[in-house]
Amino acid sequence: MSNEKALHIAVIGSGGAAMAAALKAAERGARITLIERGTVGGTCVNTGCVPSKIMICAAHIAHLRRESPFDEGLSAQAAVVDRAKLLQQQQARVEELRDAKYERILRDHTAITVLNGEARFVDAQHLTVKLNKGGEQSIRFDRAFIGTGARPAEPPVPGLTDTPYLTSNSALALDTLPERLIVIGASVVALELAQAFARLGSRVTVLARSRVLSQDDPAVGDAVEAAFRREGIEVLKQTQASKVTHDGQLFTLQTNAGTLQAEQLLVASGRIPNTEALNLASIGLETMRGAIPVDEHQQTTVPGLYAAGDCTDQPQFVYVAAAGGSWAAVNMTGGEATLDLSAMPAVIFTDPQVARVGLTEAEASEQGFSVDTRVLDLENVPRALVNFDTGGFIKVVAERDSGRLLGVQAVAGEAGELIQTAVMALRARMTVHDIANELFPYLTMVEGLKLCAQTFTKDVKRLSCCAG
Repeated sequence: MSNEKALHIAVIGSGGAAMAAALKAAERGARITLIERGTVGGTCVNTGCVPSKIMICAAHIAHLRRESPFDEGLSAQAAVVDRAKLLQQQQARVEELRDAKYERILRDHTAITVLNGEARFVDAQHLTVKLNKGGEQSIRFDRAFIGTGARPAEPPVPGLTDTPYLTSNSALALDTLPERLIVIGASVVALELAQAFARLGSRVTVLARSRVLSQDDPAVGDAVEAAFRREGIEVLKQTQASKVTHDGQLFTLQTNAGTLQAEQLLVASGRIPNTEALNLASIGLETMRGAIPVDEHQQTTVPGLYAAGDCTDQPQFVYVAAAGGSWAAVNMTGGEATLDLSAMPAVIFTDPQVARVGLTEAEASEQGFSVDTRVLDLENVPRALVNFDTGGFIKVVAERDSGRLLGVQAVAGEAGELIQTAVMALRARMTVHDIANELFPYLTMVEGLKLCAQTFTKDVKRLSCCAG
C-alpha cells in the first residue's frame, strides 16, 4: 500500500495522549497529520509532571538541609535558595526531554506530518487548521483523534479575573520566591506546590473549600494536613474567598476566616478541558462541562472520532492519557482494545506521599461489598522506623468472606513506589492471605503492604523482624 493510500488519521494535540495515538497508529500503517497550536509536548513535560517534580525534589533537599530526623548527630544548615538558578536548571531539563521525547521523534518520523495551528471541525471527516504562520489549511481524514488536554480553571471569585494571580503553569515558572503565598485549593496540584514553596522559604497558607483531599479517605487528608502543620504550613479548612483584590504589590482576600494578604496568590482548584475551539457541537459531539465522553474503546459518540487524556471524562493522569491514546490508535486501525481502569494507581508527590489504587472503604461499601479493612501505622514498618519517619499509614480494603483485595491507600515516604505492588496484586485478584504469605524484601517500605495484610489474621506487634 502506498503511503498516500494509507488510512489517514488527524491527531489534534501533541501531549501524552496525542503522541501515543500518533506513534501507535503510524506503527500500524496509518498516515498521520498531527496538529498542535502551541508548544509541542503538552502539559506533562512542559508545565506539569516534569517541572513540578524537579521543583519538589529541590524543595525536599532544601528541607532536609534545614531539618531532618538525624539532626542530633548531623549538623543542619538552612540552604541559600537561588530560585533563578533552580528555574534555569529545571527548564533546561524540560527542554531536553521535550526535544528527546517529542520534537525529535516528530521531526524524524516519515509517516507523521506536523501542522502548527488551531484545528476546527467542519464535519465528521474534515478539519480546517488556522496556521500559526498565517492562512488556513483544509484536511480530510478517515479517522480523527482528540488529545488537546486541559488547562487550569478559574473559580468564580469576585475580582479574581482582574488580578495577576498564579496558576500551576506560571507558579512553576516564577524566578523569585514570594515571602507569603496563599493557595486556593486543597487537592493534588495545590498541595504539591504549596509544600514545595514552603520548603523553599515562602510562608504558605492553604485554603480548603471543605477539607484536605476531600475526594479521598478522610484519614488520608488528615495525615497530609498534620504533616503540613508540622512544617509550618497554615491550612484553613471550610474556607472560601469571597473577594480578591491586588494593589500592585499585595493580594488581599476576603474570606469567611478573615482578611488574608500575600505577595502571591496561587489558584489550583481544578482543570478545564481544551475543547471549546474545536467546534464539536457542529458534528453532534456534546461535551460535559467541556469534557468529551468516551467509551471503553476511547470512541466518542461520533463514529470514527476518538479521544483520550485530560480533554475527556477519564481520570487526569498522563499514564492514563498515554494508554488511552495507544488503545485508541489500535481501534482506529482495525483492532480491538479496551482501557481497563479497575486497577489504576494514583500518586500525590507531597511528603509524605499519598498513593492509592482500587476502592476505598466507602466506595467498596457503596458498591455492595461486605468489607473488612485494616490500617497499619508506619511505626509498625521497619523501614519507616530506621528512617525515623513514621508519620503515615497503609490501609488495605478487602472483601470480608473471600479476603480478596479491593483497594489500598497509603500515606508514606515512598507510597508512590509501594503502590505498584498493590496494583499487580489487585490485577491478579490476590487475597490478603496471598499477600501476607509472599516474600517481601526486608527494610523496604513495600514490606508494609505485607505487614498490613498480615494484620487480618495476626498481631504484627508480636512478630519478630522478617517473620511471616
